[in-house]
Amino acid sequence: MSSADLAPLPLSPCAALDVDGDRPLSAALVAEVHAFCDLVEDAPDGTAAVVRLSGTESSRLWPGPVGIDLVSRWEKALRRLERAPAARIAIASGLCGGPALEVLLTCDHRIGAPGVRFEFPVRDGGVWAGMAVHRLVAQSGGAVARRMVLFGAALPAERALADGLLDEIVEDPEQAAALLAGSIGRLASGELAIRRRLVHDAAVTGFEEALGMHLAACERTLSRTAARGRGGVPGMLP
Repeated sequence: MSSADLAPLPLSPCAALDVDGDRPLSAALVAEVHAFCDLVEDAPDGTAAVVRLSGTESSRLWPGPVGIDLVSRWEKALRRLERAPAARIAIASGLCGGPALEVLLTCDHRIGAPGVRFEFPVRDGGVWAGMAVHRLVAQSGGAVARRMVLFGAALPAERALADGLLDEIVEDPEQAAALLAGSIGRLASGELAIRRRLVHDAAVTGFEEALGMHLAACERTLSRTAARGRGGVPGMLP
């Protein structure tokens, strides 16, 4: 994948990646995610990474006839994407399963087109048990996961919105993503990454342990404000 494949959206310099949920797992797919991460990690503050997700019934074939080494490489690529500093906006349509669902769960804001559905693929008598299962439980709770993971039930758009898998459903997801991306310019990517970590850790971290991390984040903000007041470079600690 070259930079020419990452099309900008209006209102903000957004890198965009298309993920077809019908694709089987492959080294090429892993490489595409890493190439996208390269661009996202090097992007300036205010850049939103937009991922377009789609699929059909054939996404149930995921991941295909692959070995566990390739599965491990895929999970590492998703973990890198999940930790990328820039905001990640997902646009989902069709039946999002396989790689589309797995990438969705690494994104910060999820926009669904009307009629979108989400589903874990079933193979050899059970739902595919990748780390998407872990992310789903952490983000949307056990009740959602039980229906999807134990029984392979598809989650329709309105239920996905109610359960927190989607943040909004709109008629024009591309425009909604562009508007959101345009509002992200005031956010520093490093600060966004810190807040994301605090949000993710809140469910599994006790108050006393979390207090130190939150105070460190607050101190960082105060230092940035003081540096700006002294005429320093915004975003640089003294």
